Amino acid sequence: MQDLAAKPANHPPVKSGKVGVLLVNLGTPDGTDYTSMRRYLKEFLMDRRVIEWSRLAWYPILFGIVLNTRPGKVGKAYETIWNKEKNESFLRTYTRSQAELMAKALAEHSEVVVDWAMRYGQPSIASRMDFLQKQGCDRILVFPLYPQYAAATTATVNDKAFETLLKLRWQPALRTVPPYHDDPAYIDALAVSIEKHLATLDWEPERVLTSFHGIPQSYFDKGDPYYCQCQKTARLLRERLGWSEEKLMITFQSRFGPEEWLQPYTDKTVEKLAQDGIKRIAVLNPGFVSDCLETLEEIAEQAAESFHHNGGEKFTHIPCLNDSPEGMAVLEKVVRRELGGWI
Repeated sequence: MQDLAAKPANHPPVKSGKVGVLLVNLGTPDGTDYTSMRRYLKEFLMDRRVIEWSRLAWYPILFGIVLNTRPGKVGKAYETIWNKEKNESFLRTYTRSQAELMAKALAEHSEVVVDWAMRYGQPSIASRMDFLQKQGCDRILVFPLYPQYAAATTATVNDKAFETLLKLRWQPALRTVPPYHDDPAYIDALAVSIEKHLATLDWEPERVLTSFHGIPQSYFDKGDPYYCQCQKTARLLRERLGWSEEKLMITFQSRFGPEEWLQPYTDKTVEKLAQDGIKRIAVLNPGFVSDCLETLEEIAEQAAESFHHNGGEKFTHIPCLNDSPEGMAVLEKVVRRELGGWI
């Protein structure tokens, strides 16, 4: 009987039967210099998911003002938190480490290939999906590393992944990971990280802020579920810790441009707490899988300085889950669940 799986002698070599897992985070510049920063910011701020304004209104501002002034300013901010040892951002360092640890965690599945990419900058989603396909991955799980879904984060990762498929004759099957903002493992990992960090202090915070990245209020009004998912994460974390709403507060950071963003704002809240006589606070960033510019510079440096300037005495930033055992346990649980039926 003819072997239907046999290939003709002149058939090009084809690898198959592998399953890819692609961890994707926001992105990072290649360096802190003006050119690297401008290239990165251009790609980021041209994304229609990030800035939803009319191109006629936005592009003159972007190319006339923002890309001429912001690269230098942001580059200086990155310089303060740059991983000098590896000459890269900590976001790149942690994302690479998460992929390497994930590969070890899934080592019993020889058919699984784990890789990582960035939505903006390098390595690109397209380049790593190409790599996975050449490794024989005819199925790929794309994991946007955002616990809470937002069109400007999760959706744009998925957009780029599916855009890559448009150019392929032989497409791999593609799955995308849904948000896990209320997963018990994620909530417990956050709680444990808080408890462990506070145990290292010789003082107790009067308030703990869960500071999430903000989005414009208009995005929420159009139906983005991000705000609600952030609120649920904070509520579940509060319940897990047994704390009151006064003790564990929710705020939103990193607003950009003139329009109203989700409130309360982190920077304004930090100022007001200090001015109202609160002397000791802690801040964590549950929406960030890895520490990055927005956590290390905006919170650990800027927010701390603002708190002290306005009369506060004790400030601590609770690190993100990063590649800690607790953080990796969450990512592994999500990946194993979403690979159901494939491995």
